[in-house]
Amino acid sequence: MTSLQIPEGRSECRLDVEGRPVKLTNLQKVFWPDTGFTKRDLLQYYADLAPVLLPHLRGRAMVMKRYPNGIAGTHFFMKRAPEARPAWIATCTIEHASGSRIAFPLVQDLPSLLWMVNLGCIDLNPWYARCDDVSRPDSLHFDLDPVPDAAFSQVREAALLVREALRQRGMNSYPKTTGSRGLHIYVPVERGPLQKEVWMLARSIGRELAGRRPDLVTAEYRVARRPPGRVLVDYNQNVWGRTLASVYSVRPKPLATVSAPLTWEEVERGVSLEDFRLDTMRARVESVGDLFKPLLAKGGRCRLKGSRAKRAGG
Repeated sequence: MTSLQIPEGRSECRLDVEGRPVKLTNLQKVFWPDTGFTKRDLLQYYADLAPVLLPHLRGRAMVMKRYPNGIAGTHFFMKRAPEARPAWIATCTIEHASGSRIAFPLVQDLPSLLWMVNLGCIDLNPWYARCDDVSRPDSLHFDLDPVPDAAFSQVREAALLVREALRQRGMNSYPKTTGSRGLHIYVPVERGPLQKEVWMLARSIGRELAGRRPDLVTAEYRVARRPPGRVLVDYNQNVWGRTLASVYSVRPKPLATVSAPLTWEEVERGVSLEDFRLDTMRARVESVGDLFKPLLAKGGRCRLKGSRAKRAGG
């Protein structure tokens, strides 16, 4: 945890953070009406979690989702880094199919993290691939989202089903809560295949599981055709340009729940989304460390090939 302390009882402040001047504003504004958590609480959380969070963000374009008045106010997406930004905010320029070139901001260090959160970014949404090759991701993932009438216990059961399917392909997987309603499952992969190839593999796995356990999961992308009481194995989050809330992101939900990494043992014995909140994650990280650290390692990554994979070096 960092030693940086953001002043309490003040509406704004200017701090020297790692040699950078960072201005923080509207610190007493309540961002979560049900809990009373303020913008200052959010900034302090991210300052505290920065040592484990930043390695997962560095080198990745950030899509900003801004809540300037907290979760009860309006929000909007912003991709292009604002012109009125500090000179030390780095950017990552990505060309889209339309031909437009968008300079996304990068979060490389604590000053840039605080700058972005101060814009009202509650959760953090990094690009799946790093900026040096934005079309070749280094992870494959599934978003397990309960369809209406499905319980979170079913989400946990579906996660174990996904884990087994990945194991059969030689793929290590790591779960985290979404901080919203479901679970995310990540697989660290060797960079090489294009985003579309990664998506196609995720699609084949999702559809296979839906065929194997139609009573539990669906891979149906069309909302109107999803059967109730199932868990959506959403493989389409692997499409180029989409993002998921990063690990350790606080979410714009009433209890300020967090996208928290889990062990598979926790999934097996049962966890609650409400266990992981803005006010509980510091103690958890101090206790268990960064459970998503394998996503940063060079070794143990899966080498994708068609519908199969093998661990690099295995």
